[in-house]
Amino acid sequence: MSSTSISPLRQRMLEDMKIRGYTAHTQRDYVRAVADFAQFINCSPDWAEPEDLRRYQLHLANQGVSPATMNSRVSGLRFFFRVTLARPSFGSQLATVRGENRLPEVLSPEEVALLLHCAGKLKYKAILSIAYGCGLRISEIANLKVADIDAARMLIRVEQGKGRTDRYVMLAPDLLELLQAWWRQARPMGWLFPGRDPGQPIATRQLDRICKQAAAMAGLEKRVSMHTLRHSFATHLLENKTDIRVIQALLGHRKMDTTARYTRVATKILRSVESPLSLLKPPTDQPPPFPAKPWMFSCSMPRTFLGLDAESSKPVDAMRLLSSQPVNLEGASAKVGARLEATATSGALMADTERRPENLF
Repeated sequence: MSSTSISPLRQRMLEDMKIRGYTAHTQRDYVRAVADFAQFINCSPDWAEPEDLRRYQLHLANQGVSPATMNSRVSGLRFFFRVTLARPSFGSQLATVRGENRLPEVLSPEEVALLLHCAGKLKYKAILSIAYGCGLRISEIANLKVADIDAARMLIRVEQGKGRTDRYVMLAPDLLELLQAWWRQARPMGWLFPGRDPGQPIATRQLDRICKQAAAMAGLEKRVSMHTLRHSFATHLLENKTDIRVIQALLGHRKMDTTARYTRVATKILRSVESPLSLLKPPTDQPPPFPAKPWMFSCSMPRTFLGLDAESSKPVDAMRLLSSQPVNLEGASAKVGARLEATATSGALMADTERRPENLF
């Protein structure tokens, strides 16, 4: 796109992102977010009102966009209004969406072996073998150079991976032989896997297409992508009792929590855990027997309520009570009437309290 076709507002936003060192991928996503918002309100985004941001986010929610897409649009608009337009109050109208915490899809070692066997060309097999054997991201595989393969130390240098950090990963002997065979066949000079233009690396879409084609040839029913091989790499290392801190370094994770999620899909480890149910021992003592004597039909009504002697606190046998002593009904009626009157008064006070204005909420 030439500079004459870019509006001054977009040019300023691009300059702001360039100052802060944003990657080309982030710049493209942020510009797309602002352009889509401008199309929604049908005017220049610097004329927008706070209510327009709320309507736009409601529009995205009604369309059913994913949480990742929603949060990407929110980040782009927040940057545009807070940095480019210097309107920090506009960002408060936007809300981020919490994504679903799903388990990563993992292949078994047998499925990985079948996938590599069905890759076809030597180049495709080398690409998939690096994805699984080193746990690299798809962008890191595309940007590998021939000089990054250190055959002397059996290491692969990952230069400026995610988060702009460098790291080393191991290089298996089988993978080294495969890469040497690929180099003798193609003789790449710069990029290890050049694209159609030898001066440019292979596109990430082409890498993902290679993986899906191999999965279809292998007849795998799982959803397989290049990142699935990365998940399988970490899970299989964890199942083989590799230290989780080593796995974190190999994957290039900043936080341990990101690596720890693979413990939820390491099925070999989960199956080896012994359930506490199997650790229970049968009781040595017999449980106490149930009481053989049936419960008496007794009346625990206070004797004073019936006009009787109140010295004893034992429950009253109703049958013996009715057959032996007469009940003072006159005294009982008086006491019942007093209690009913007190209950009515209390209920009236409670009803009056509930009708007060301060308790209507």
